[in-house]
Amino acid sequence: MAENGNTSEVKISQEALDIAKKQATLWYQIKRNKASYMLLAPYFIMFFFFTVLPVVMSVAFSFTYYNMLEMPEFIGWKNYIKLFLEDDIFLKALKNTMILAVITGPVSYFLCLLFAWIINEFKGWLRAFLTLIFYAPSICGNAYVVWNLILSGDRYGYLNGILMKLGILDEAIIWMKTEKYVLPFLIVVQLWLSLGTGFLSFIAGLQTVDNSLYEAAALDGVKNRWQELWYVTLPAMKPQLMFGAVMQITQAFAIADVSIQLAGNPSVNYSGATVVTHLLDYGTVRFEMGYASAIATVLFLLMVGSNLLVQRLLRRVGE
Repeated sequence: MAENGNTSEVKISQEALDIAKKQATLWYQIKRNKASYMLLAPYFIMFFFFTVLPVVMSVAFSFTYYNMLEMPEFIGWKNYIKLFLEDDIFLKALKNTMILAVITGPVSYFLCLLFAWIINEFKGWLRAFLTLIFYAPSICGNAYVVWNLILSGDRYGYLNGILMKLGILDEAIIWMKTEKYVLPFLIVVQLWLSLGTGFLSFIAGLQTVDNSLYEAAALDGVKNRWQELWYVTLPAMKPQLMFGAVMQITQAFAIADVSIQLAGNPSVNYSGATVVTHLLDYGTVRFEMGYASAIATVLFLLMVGSNLLVQRLLRRVGE
């Protein structure tokens, strides 16, 4: 009898194990949650065809010669060899892009967080008004008109007019046609425009932090606002921090409109050239799509690498 009982228990446990394995399979989970997957299907289909597939095709085209008139011709690594060993303009554009990204990316990220933290201390309509004031430059369609007036190369330009009135300058400087001034002014304008989506996500994240966390932290020995920020606020809004980081990195590496609108394309001695302006040159002017795809692939890898680095750093927030 004991043996029969043990055999039954073994059979039952084996059946339970088989059921658990079945439930762990992806197909079972899809069948069980088919309603949710059906609701998500339109987004996934659109994401695949308009994001994933173009990226994969761009990587594939980067190994070809493709001028949009003839069938792509496989040429291996020639585009990448030309890119890094023969294309001096690309190397200068890459240098400018890295300088812009290293400066504007972290600085704008911390400025977004700082201003969001300060503005969040206000209440009601005043907070909404200040949020609009800081966010407005990033959505303002005539932002470049304002900066073109400020940096105009004649005596009627605001910057030239002020400096000449103060006696600092004797004659007007053509700011955006003088090589040494182009990149610094692009950095300034990009920082001015950078309080965008990341800034709004930080405002939203700060408003969702539970006040009871601050009370518990005070009991645990947190004594000032800086400790509250590091040990309570930032850990509680890690999703918003990650989203803001992705947006700022993407924005920093994808700088193009600022350079084109203020310095022209090409800029003087390519002093304002970026990877994206170089990509636009080959992709929309010369129609060398294989070479343009190689540039896009390099930019994509830079963004992905930067995002992975930032994710690793953000995991240490609050430690």
